[in-house]
Amino acid sequence: MEKKITKPGALTFKGRPLVRCDKTIYYGDMGDKYVAMLQILGEAPFKDTMLPNKVSVQIWSTDDELRPRDRIVKKTEKNNLFDALNIASIWLERQLSSKS
Repeated sequence: MEKKITKPGALTFKGRPLVRCDKTIYYGDMGDKYVAMLQILGEAPFKDTMLPNKVSVQIWSTDDELRPRDRIVKKTEKNNLFDALNIASIWLERQLSSKS
């Protein structure tokens, strides 16, 4: 079993931690074999705030021995943050439960 390194009380989505750094959101525990990286590529105004309207989703291996471009397992773009988080959740669950 992988060692969990997420701090208690962290923000979560569907039971997995979320960490935001500017326009990048990491989803999953860095102690697992895979995590999702969501990058906000575009925003549109909605009332008095800005909402993401273009989000890149990538599933990454946390294996430090791989080159950065070899770490990317899957990628796509979505038109809002909710759809991006949903696909990230599905893909991450599948990757973590696979035998590879």
